[in-house]
Amino acid sequence: MRDVVITGVGAVTPLGVGARTLHERWTAGVCGIVDGEAACSGYEATDHFSRKEARRLDRFTQLALVAADEAVAEAGWGDGLPVAPDRAGSIVGTGIGGIWTLLDNYKSLLEGGQVGPLAVPLMMGNAGAAAVSMKHQLEGPSFGVMSACAAGSNAIGVALRAIQHGEADVVITGGSEAALHPLTRAAFGALDALSDLGVSRPFDARRDGFVMGEGAGMLVLEAGDVARARGARILGTLAGYGATSDAHHLTAPRSDGARAAAAITIALGDAGYSSDAIDYINAHGTSTPLNDAAETTAIKQALGDHAHKIPISSTKSAIGHLLGAAGAVEAVATVLALRDRVAPPTLGHEQPGEGLDLDYVPGKARAMQVPDGRPARAISTSFGFGGHNAVLAMEAT
Repeated sequence: MRDVVITGVGAVTPLGVGARTLHERWTAGVCGIVDGEAACSGYEATDHFSRKEARRLDRFTQLALVAADEAVAEAGWGDGLPVAPDRAGSIVGTGIGGIWTLLDNYKSLLEGGQVGPLAVPLMMGNAGAAAVSMKHQLEGPSFGVMSACAAGSNAIGVALRAIQHGEADVVITGGSEAALHPLTRAAFGALDALSDLGVSRPFDARRDGFVMGEGAGMLVLEAGDVARARGARILGTLAGYGATSDAHHLTAPRSDGARAAAAITIALGDAGYSSDAIDYINAHGTSTPLNDAAETTAIKQALGDHAHKIPISSTKSAIGHLLGAAGAVEAVATVLALRDRVAPPTLGHEQPGEGLDLDYVPGKARAMQVPDGRPARAISTSFGFGGHNAVLAMEAT
């Protein structure tokens, strides 16, 4: 089966515009959460689009395009696609999609105004994938993936399969979300899912819910033979993917972590990794009591004694929970962490929660301990409402 490599990454997050900005600021211990929320305050639409273009794109689509442009530039596609257009695809995940467009138009309707003629194409969940496809003339598989907070990782996993099985040679993939709207705040608040203190402290005894954020993460995936033939700089290899369902509850994970553990095991098997071959885990780590406990249980089940020997950290401690974009942004962060062989910190982790006895990298970043002679390897875990579990396995030299 074809190997699949990563040749470009891009991101827009509460830590700023740019994948390296995300990596460097998180590694340095910078937190992008302000007043209990994690907005992309460093992003200005008019820095990237004309006013007319911006009006024709929901914010979640804008973020996807900006992150994709960065990834494409790094991949070296400046002179055009490296393959025929029908061999290139776009697969982008989101949890909610164009909610600002939806609710702004509904408000206009209630106030006696009109609904905009572009309301449907702006608010649809596949708008990000479609916009990336049109921008870069990708005529292969192009669609959106919606699986709540696992959507970004599921999209990347589906893109991996598309290349492995010959449906495409290159795919721009990832996730985007821009749902910092009064309705989503109220809705998550009604679920008692949000932190009352407005602090994200995954795996800490004081954790009391997640902090909502927005952003996008995108990767350029290419068949290894295609990338090597054109002399591309390869950032890493996307080696495996596992997906399962809890089939348990719409919002709560299974406390026994069994199906999340199964997703980890499947991803490791798909990559050909043994359970003791992982040097780092980028955890889902939402800072909610149920998720962090279930995830810790799942990691122990899947990795056994090795679970206690590897660093585990949560990007959400620095940028909040980006919902459908979370897994994609975390995949970008994981690739760059592997390249530097550094485990970024879980910010705010000071008091270990009951039963949460793994190495969550409290305080500050530190070097990964990678055996001589092999690439650094990691898994990135994502879990979504509805019981969706998605795990990516990757490596970088």
